Amino acid sequence: MSEVLSCRDLHKTFREGEDAVRVLRGVRLEVGEGEIVSIVGASGSGKSTLLHLLGGLDDATSGEVDVMGRPMHSLSDAERGNVRNRSLGFVYQFHHLMMEFTALENVAMPLFIRRVPSEEARAAAAEILGEVGLGERLDHTPGELSGGERQRAALARALVTRPACVLADEPTGNLDRHTAASVFELMLELNRSHRTSFVIVTHESALAARAHRSLRLQDGVLVAAS
Repeated sequence: MSEVLSCRDLHKTFREGEDAVRVLRGVRLEVGEGEIVSIVGASGSGKSTLLHLLGGLDDATSGEVDVMGRPMHSLSDAERGNVRNRSLGFVYQFHHLMMEFTALENVAMPLFIRRVPSEEARAAAAEILGEVGLGERLDHTPGELSGGERQRAALARALVTRPACVLADEPTGNLDRHTAASVFELMLELNRSHRTSFVIVTHESALAARAHRSLRLQDGVLVAAS
């Protein structure tokens, strides 16, 4: 299994006045192609911080993150942005869809940013929206979609660039239990069909247990979830 994302000896310390708060204390993680890894942990344990570091959205105090073999710490901001756009997808607890655009336009946006021709971008967006069950909702704005449909659209947006790995931060956190289970099942299906890796932060232990590997962030390091 080839490695798509990894980190070694990852540390993150925040300053609060004169105090140093050590959130991550030497995290190590390797994510293989097509692997689903779930991460659980107490609120405030640093799960979102870890995802931000893995996605190149923040800098570690020390340690290394590699995405598709490229060391993020040695890249310029522009190069890091290019790696994010081409190799990673992001899904958050809140969908972050742009309310004035249709589902199709929202999902096509990462391709527009790449300067993919409009017709090609829209066709790719329509295809992935069909895969997540929104083929009949292409021209609806987020305000016309249910909570579950909005999160499905956000998932489609994360996958439209065919990334190697999707980083998902509490992707079902705002959904009721039934809808959350449906969205999580969809992620499993997309993993199987696209061979896309997922790193999923969740507080739902039952959902986390369905990943290929479940880890717990505890005392600043990752350990096997019991």
